[in-house]
Amino acid sequence: MILTIFKYHNISRKKISENAIKVLYRLNKSGFEAYLVGGSVRDLILGKKPKDFDITTNATPVQLKKIFKNSRLIGRRFQIAHIMFRSEIIEVSTFRGNVKSDLQNIANYSTKRTKNGMLLRDNTFGNIEEDAQRRDITINTLYYSMTDFTIKDYVGGVKDLQRKIIRLIGDPETRYREDPVRMLRVIRFSVSLKMKIEERTKQPIVKLSNLLYKVPSARLFNESIKLFYTGCGYSIYKQLRRFSLLIPLFPFLSSCIKKRIIYPIELLTMQALKKTDFYIHKKIKVEPAFFFSVLLWYFQVKKTLEIKKEKKFSYFKSFSISTNNVLDYASVKLAMPKKMILFIKEIWILQVNMFKFPKKFSRNTIDKKVFYPAYDLMLLRDKVEKNSDLKDYSYLWMASYLKK
Repeated sequence: MILTIFKYHNISRKKISENAIKVLYRLNKSGFEAYLVGGSVRDLILGKKPKDFDITTNATPVQLKKIFKNSRLIGRRFQIAHIMFRSEIIEVSTFRGNVKSDLQNIANYSTKRTKNGMLLRDNTFGNIEEDAQRRDITINTLYYSMTDFTIKDYVGGVKDLQRKIIRLIGDPETRYREDPVRMLRVIRFSVSLKMKIEERTKQPIVKLSNLLYKVPSARLFNESIKLFYTGCGYSIYKQLRRFSLLIPLFPFLSSCIKKRIIYPIELLTMQALKKTDFYIHKKIKVEPAFFFSVLLWYFQVKKTLEIKKEKKFSYFKSFSISTNNVLDYASVKLAMPKKMILFIKEIWILQVNMFKFPKKFSRNTIDKKVFYPAYDLMLLRDKVEKNSDLKDYSYLWMASYLKK
């Protein structure tokens, strides 16, 4: 590993969070190494505004807790510190160490893997060189110092930024087996930053896509939010399909995608993502529940029709049972938070109730937060299903909205 130090760059202190600067200076003053690292350094070099500012240091989590009274330690796989400020949280991690050194010092550290090599727990600490080797993507492995205002690059990240290439550090297949979520991160960064995936980094993805089935659902749910709320969710969706990552990410889609004529789930989903991307670019707030209400809609419809046929229930009773069953599934299998589950349920119920359209009901409904995503879903369904009733009622609801 060759260290390159960049003294001349376009990073300005004025563009760095004051809270992050406070943390860096305090760690340096306490005798520790500390660097701004990851996406914030990458974005500053690219002239973008970072969403957050992460810091890495040779101080251990216990030492961080002592230095910062406004901190809390989180994480099981690798413990990190959240330094709490009124307006933001600064995430501080300890330099990660080499697994080989961990095996030699098993009494001091704790690393656990599956048979595939996927990391389950990793509290191995090390130095900055080892930390750079353990990170995943080169362009996210740049260290900015407040002591001398230089960038340390151990993996050719600056060069890859200039060449617009997404490249994994180390052997790609080994790195994906260590953590399959890296495949999703590679896709997300390549699309959101408009960069090409290096051939060696790209090659094993399709073969290893099924490893995502072994990732905890809560982690996949958090990653899916990042994937589809970047402002380029539509393009990311197409890339996930191309690299066989979509079904491992959302297994329930399999049964509906196979019957794409009956259940135009992909067409509906892609239209929803286009709309979401548009809203994000226009800085219009988007409820994450909207995307998942769309994604699960035809799965719910399919289950409704199955219950209706099997139990001989009315459509509305079958719809109610199916809604509860599908959202119970989403709660467990997708690890969706309860608040989102309840919001999706309201969106779906309105898909039925909007056809009733009494004046009093419409006024009350339009005043609710759930109306806008429910109405968007209705419009999208009209667009893909070519249903005359949906078209007529969507016009009526829009007329009521304009009279409001």
